[in-house]
Amino acid sequence: MEPTKSSAVRAARVNASELTVADHDRSAFTFTISHEAGSARAGVFTTPHGPVETPAFMPVATHGTIRGLSMHEIRAAGAQMVLANALHLYLRPGDEHVREAGGVQEFSRWRGPMLTDSGGFQVFSLARKRTVSEAGVEFRSPIEGSLHQYTPEKAMQVQRNLGADVVMQLDELVEGGAPLDVARAAMERSLRWLDRSRAEHQRLVREDPGPAQTLFPIVQGGTDVDLRRASVAGILGMGDWKGIAIGGVSVGEPKPELHRVLETCDPILPRALPRYLMGVGHPDDLIEGIRRGVDLFDCVAPTRMGRHGTAFTPDGTEQIRQSGFRSDRRALVEGCGCPCCTEYDRAYLRHLFVSEEMLGPRLLALHNVWFLTHLVMDARAAIRTGAFAGWSADRLQRLESAAGATRSG
Repeated sequence: MEPTKSSAVRAARVNASELTVADHDRSAFTFTISHEAGSARAGVFTTPHGPVETPAFMPVATHGTIRGLSMHEIRAAGAQMVLANALHLYLRPGDEHVREAGGVQEFSRWRGPMLTDSGGFQVFSLARKRTVSEAGVEFRSPIEGSLHQYTPEKAMQVQRNLGADVVMQLDELVEGGAPLDVARAAMERSLRWLDRSRAEHQRLVREDPGPAQTLFPIVQGGTDVDLRRASVAGILGMGDWKGIAIGGVSVGEPKPELHRVLETCDPILPRALPRYLMGVGHPDDLIEGIRRGVDLFDCVAPTRMGRHGTAFTPDGTEQIRQSGFRSDRRALVEGCGCPCCTEYDRAYLRHLFVSEEMLGPRLLALHNVWFLTHLVMDARAAIRTGAFAGWSADRLQRLESAAGATRSG
């Protein structure tokens, strides 16, 4: 009798349990840089579910789905790796349920590289519904109000059940412009939580049969450069990592402050590790991040903006509902290969939105994913050919000119 899918999954978990924690990382996760252009680099991050050419943008499948889009469409758009949120999947349908279904990749039908965020940002956004202490976070579910204790250890247990390739520590982040003492306390607590997360992750890999999986730490410290340096020093002092994330940005700080944080981290982060900038996904931010040594990005904004009628273009954003598009038979973006641009025109897209037809939000969300995945493809090609400095300057100038025209108008 052939084994069932569930028995095959259990067998894979048992075989994986024979590896040590170090073996898991050594055998399954590598990062190779092939070309550099200043701080920018093109490389390959290898995971158990396949390679990811970097720089790369990861679409966000918050609940194990990118709202309104199939994983087949996301793959066709050029995405190589996606992100799901552990806290949301813990609350619904439950991480143990996902594990029984074969893990988050099998459950969601994304059978490629995947990262799960622990839920630190989601806890941060709960505001009055949560209480942070040294133990962890106590919060009430936004779904039905149940009370939960979410600790660094719990975040690791949930993500072990989900089974993504890359898992994230539970961290504490603060609003942009937070007082220095508040930012310092959150950064130091995040380091203590990282120590606990690492210990629990190592225990789970040893004792809980499951797929190869690696933990990324998160650099915190608000916009203060000394705190960022201290966070990096604390992280690197805990041992070897297979990648590192920069968190606590895109929370209300001005863009020049984001750039300053990246410029602080760039020279002190190990060049041999992939760097993941969390929650950043506008075209200019991706280019600026790549210029400062970032390899991986994620953000929910592109698909959310698309569902609300805002599309990315080489000249900034366009709101498809504007009356000027009523009789405009041009493609949304000439030369874009996505279905939105190759099969429809602006007039029809506008009609879909003003008529509240669900096809419109789907098409623009898919277009924005396509736009970003191809933007980073172009960046990789420019780095490899030695043209990145000119390419990035031209793209940023075009976007800035469009933004300036919008402001003056």
